[in-house]
Amino acid sequence: MRGHTAGLVGVLSLLVSLPVWAESPESVTTMGPKWMTVHQVKGVVGPSVQIDERGIVSATWVEEDKDTRTIFFAKSEKPNEALGTSVPVNRPTEDVYYRQESPALAVHGNEVFVTWSQTHPKITPDKPFSGELRLSKSTDGGRTFAPSILVNDDGQVIQHTFDSIQAAPDGTLHMAWIDGREGRKEPGTFVARSVDHGRTIAKNFKIDDNTCVCCRTAVATSADGVVYVAWRKIFDGNIRETVVSRSMDHGETFSTSVVVGNDRWVYPACPHRPASLGVDQRGRLYVVWYTEGADETPAIYLAYSDDQGKTFSAKKQLNRSKGTFPDHPQMAVDPAGRIAVIWEEQSPVRREVVVSYSLDRGRSFNEPIKLNEKNGQTPAVAVNQQGTVVMGWKEHAMPAHRLVIQTMQFPSTELALREAEDHEP
Repeated sequence: MRGHTAGLVGVLSLLVSLPVWAESPESVTTMGPKWMTVHQVKGVVGPSVQIDERGIVSATWVEEDKDTRTIFFAKSEKPNEALGTSVPVNRPTEDVYYRQESPALAVHGNEVFVTWSQTHPKITPDKPFSGELRLSKSTDGGRTFAPSILVNDDGQVIQHTFDSIQAAPDGTLHMAWIDGREGRKEPGTFVARSVDHGRTIAKNFKIDDNTCVCCRTAVATSADGVVYVAWRKIFDGNIRETVVSRSMDHGETFSTSVVVGNDRWVYPACPHRPASLGVDQRGRLYVVWYTEGADETPAIYLAYSDDQGKTFSAKKQLNRSKGTFPDHPQMAVDPAGRIAVIWEEQSPVRREVVVSYSLDRGRSFNEPIKLNEKNGQTPAVAVNQQGTVVMGWKEHAMPAHRLVIQTMQFPSTELALREAEDHEP
């Protein structure tokens, strides 16, 4: 890894008392240390992060150095350790295309999967956004990556990007992306799956039209096999709504999309802001998204569904912005329904990264906690079944860039499940 150094920057002993469980040491959420990697290159996009049941953290990102873009992967060798040596994911002959979106990452056991867009070999000046969607795979825990395979099956010189990937409990890979293959004014949302651990990709199919061209898709799977996809859809009058579609047959077919927040946001361009999904072990589906609504006020909201995405609760505003602009929300949900939401707060001179969490299945959230030290952006978050959260973001530390990884530990899972049953929202 060129010019990268890793180090522990202060073990944070921040203990946040919880209003329901304040009397018990087990009921305290703790913030772990920050691990930083320095990248002395032209540009960095990312990271995407995951954490497995052992507490091993994985991350992937893009580096731009002169005219070359490379996707890197790294992971910690043990829990509570910094990321190890980075490994290139793509081949030098593969031209990585990105629009300020990090590669999508899924980890299933010792297998690592990364989806990313390659500049189309036949790109032309009149089709500047054309790309191929690729899937890279490692079977040795990310030490090496096999040559990538093509995900989209149309062969057209068009957009195939703003992708997401999820590994279901049975190992099936579910992928979603924005695709312009039908030549309409607005692209569609397409999906595909792999049932053989990424060796082959099943036939692509469209689940909806009129997709906002640059708001990234999101995919989540439940313990009982339901697959959910979220994206931003354009309705008549340039109204842009976050919508969700579900599959009850492991990704073979999908339902008609359902509007989540009914925001009535009129916007005659692409906001470039994705939604995020999560499902707890009782099947509650959570959605977090950005909107400006009918009153044009930037805000981040959460809503949930207890009927597999057919209807949604009233939306809850999460940001408490004062003189700043909330942006880029991402969410992780553990089996007990503990939720971590991370996002940016922007001002004309600063970009902060904050996290807010809920320990009661979305009923209440704590005051957002500032995470970054330098100007931060593009935060990401994941959680394992034990309630260990990993958060990642990029900071501008001129003349270099740095990626920051930090963990957060929710209270004991057994206590969380017991309290959740006693305080059902």
